[in-house]
Amino acid sequence: MSKQFDVIVIGGGPGGYIAAIRAAQLGFNTACIDEWKNGKGGPAPGGTCTNVGCIPSKALLQSSEHFEHANKHFAEHGITATDVKMDVAKMLARKDGVVKQNNDGILYLFKKNKVSFFHGRGSFVKAAEGGYEIKVAGAAEETLVGKHIILATGSNARQLPGVPFDEETVLSNDGALRVGAVPKKLALIGSGVIGLEMGSVWRRLGADVTILEGLPTFLGAVDEQIAKEAKKAFDKQGLKVELGVKVGEVAKTQAGVTIDYTDAKGEAKKLEADKLIVSIGRVPNTIGLNAEAVGLKLDDRGAIVVDDECKTSLHNVWAVGDVVRGPMLAHKAEEEGVAVAERIAGQHGHVNFNTIPWVIYTSPEIAWVGRTEQQLKADGVKYKAGTFPFLANGRARALGDTTGMVKFLADATTDEILGVHIVGPMASELISEAVVAMEFKASAEDIARICHAHPSLSEATKEAALAVDKRTLNF
Repeated sequence: MSKQFDVIVIGGGPGGYIAAIRAAQLGFNTACIDEWKNGKGGPAPGGTCTNVGCIPSKALLQSSEHFEHANKHFAEHGITATDVKMDVAKMLARKDGVVKQNNDGILYLFKKNKVSFFHGRGSFVKAAEGGYEIKVAGAAEETLVGKHIILATGSNARQLPGVPFDEETVLSNDGALRVGAVPKKLALIGSGVIGLEMGSVWRRLGADVTILEGLPTFLGAVDEQIAKEAKKAFDKQGLKVELGVKVGEVAKTQAGVTIDYTDAKGEAKKLEADKLIVSIGRVPNTIGLNAEAVGLKLDDRGAIVVDDECKTSLHNVWAVGDVVRGPMLAHKAEEEGVAVAERIAGQHGHVNFNTIPWVIYTSPEIAWVGRTEQQLKADGVKYKAGTFPFLANGRARALGDTTGMVKFLADATTDEILGVHIVGPMASELISEAVVAMEFKASAEDIARICHAHPSLSEATKEAALAVDKRTLNF
């Protein structure tokens, strides 16, 4: 006997679990299916983000940053710390504990909001009376029927052709979070978010880290001025980033791995490392969904084809997050999940792709929203720019972290904020003000005239807005 639901969500990552909770809040009888398992085989909802992405990486970044501060920066505060050691096993155990708290938190939220949770892999069986028949393959097989189906199956790490992940020597983001001891030499292919964050973690703990990047520019999606400032900081830290390389043969050896590559000058080189992390992007995950059984349309990348409202090619079937077009960001998936649940309820769910913030949680942090200066130039938009360095910010001086700047880009005629770009301390938190401002179509002058607490890092935001009109007060 199949169980009937108004809404069935397949996938319990940020897009899926949030969609399920919002649907339940709106009065729908809702189920969420997720197959992720913890170390004991039990349910571990939260998807890539919670289990092998955003949450565990931030835990390791925090631990490694504490370690680096104790070794390199405590002395300037008058704190003597000798013989500081890192217990990697304990660091990983703490990370696992943080992940479990998040897993358990989602299960609690399902219970609180009366979402029926099914632990297993969800897949289409057929269109059925009242919607679609969904099979749950888990410890106990279940058959569900849902009027509306929301697909939130996420993405998987992209492999190098011919070099599969073994998660021992050749690592995806998953294996990179479980390295049991600090490698002497660590190689990374790809200098995106995962590459820089994982490279930073293991560099702080003592690894000799080299990142190989195929593109000729560093962080091409980031505002060029901000990217250059970040690169300068990473170079100073000892994080080696080689740009414009062409990777050749990658071979596992007894000692680890060797990577043959050609550098930007065309010279053939060989890099030897104990471990290799491959972070060359992610691919939509539709494996095992049985999309063909119901005629669900996929594009040539394997992503589910959706319109602007996240409707698929099938009636009452929706898709959100990494498995559809747009940036692969947890918070983008969450917003789409909420919007779809509200659209099912006849409301007007809203996601503004132009005000989705991006963050790289390195030190310095990098965060941005809106368009970059190079994009505005390419689009022929007349703009004004204003920057303010953290070097001139009192709170940053007190923190002992004055790297970086805040940069505002505003329309030359209307002064509307077109983009805000930050590299420096707590950029991930500071960017929120810019997102709110842009959602409300604020001008740079609006931010410049709002009172900001003193001393605070947010004053750098105000000063950068003032700089758009060439009237900074503290620089």
